[in-house]
Amino acid sequence: MISINKEPNISVGILSEKKINFELHGDFKVADIKQVFSGRFIAEIENNKIVCRWDNNKIEISDEIIFVPQDIQSESFLLENVKIGVNFHWERKDKEIFTGSLKLIKDNANVTAINKLPIEKYLLSVVSSEMSAKSSLQLLKAHAIISRSWLLAQIEKAKAIKKEKIKYEPIRGDVDEYIKWYGREDHELYDVCADDHCQRYQGVTKVFTEIARQAVKQTAGVVLVSDNKICDARYSKSCGGITESFENVWEPVIYSYLSSVVDYKFEPENYSLNFIVEANARKWIKGNPPAFCNTRDKKILSHVLVDYDQETNDFYRWKVELSQTEISAIIKTKSGIDFGDIIDLIPLERGLSSRIVKLKIVGSNKTLIIGKELEIRRMLSHSHLYSSAFIVDKENIQDNIPQKFILSGAGWGHGVGLCQIGAAFMAAKGYQFDEILVHYFNRTKLKKIY
Repeated sequence: MISINKEPNISVGILSEKKINFELHGDFKVADIKQVFSGRFIAEIENNKIVCRWDNNKIEISDEIIFVPQDIQSESFLLENVKIGVNFHWERKDKEIFTGSLKLIKDNANVTAINKLPIEKYLLSVVSSEMSAKSSLQLLKAHAIISRSWLLAQIEKAKAIKKEKIKYEPIRGDVDEYIKWYGREDHELYDVCADDHCQRYQGVTKVFTEIARQAVKQTAGVVLVSDNKICDARYSKSCGGITESFENVWEPVIYSYLSSVVDYKFEPENYSLNFIVEANARKWIKGNPPAFCNTRDKKILSHVLVDYDQETNDFYRWKVELSQTEISAIIKTKSGIDFGDIIDLIPLERGLSSRIVKLKIVGSNKTLIIGKELEIRRMLSHSHLYSSAFIVDKENIQDNIPQKFILSGAGWGHGVGLCQIGAAFMAAKGYQFDEILVHYFNRTKLKKIY
């Protein structure tokens, strides 16, 4: 049941390091300390305490300290060396500026920096970080609603886990099978992280346009609901022509609104979408079926692919070639297991978008079944494959050992829920935000809850 009736404040984990350099721009207060704080600081753990230094001064705190701005509208703080695109092919570090409060907590030997702020201020940054702030109003309104819905659904889920003392286990397996998914259990110290694992949140570092402000303001408090519950509204860059169902990516729970949909006005001709048959998956992935997200229109793509995302231009259909030396080394590094030479990669189970849910890795020393989609993507790449919707070809086989593996794939991301590039195309063609949401999320309603 929906229990939120006013705009909540949320906590966002930004970074966790041995030492954090930060700046307070304006006047910040700390509870029980009369001094006003401003300027450059260094925070680190010493003698099991948080030590903050500035100029020739320092303060020591046992577990946590919160710097609260005196004016949230005009004051901000800067964090150095914030990772963005963590573990993805575009990973880098940057300086980022945030509004709201800065909370520093002791997390074993690290200091973790957390941003506390109202959810609507957070969303203004999210829609400008996930998408280009120059996107169309309809696209940004749709994204603001699903970002708000997703976050509030995660907060409600965390409350339920804590209240019911649910043991959340994202790993199943034995010596022959390892199945893992990634989700809520990774963040216990804050509501969400600031990177792609949750939602991109880069504070006020991104330029906020008036259209982004309108998108958040005009949808303030509006969420997607199903069965009187806030929808866990997921999204990814490109579904590759068909969206995936939730249970094939995360925990084995079926959400009717996160079922698979064809990303077009009608089902493509001359393709069978029964991907249990591997030949159908091969034809789909090697083909070029029409889809909302099948576009090379640079203007439309610029609405979705912000700066470093635009380094990627083969998102709809892509190819990766790996030598035997490369693939065996990657799998050994990622798994911690010496498979020996890699003899085969065999899709055992595919989802409704052709994404592989279970993959058998056959090595000369070890055979193991792995899943789900993100585990497969990370196991076969230095960072991550664009998606797990791929087929495998082997070349130059010597003594039963392929010397080259060619992975041909479709889509970018997990493919569940809204397809960002598809939604951008729809908005460019005149679809309204509610029409976009209806296309991607079956049997849902819009509801203003605060």
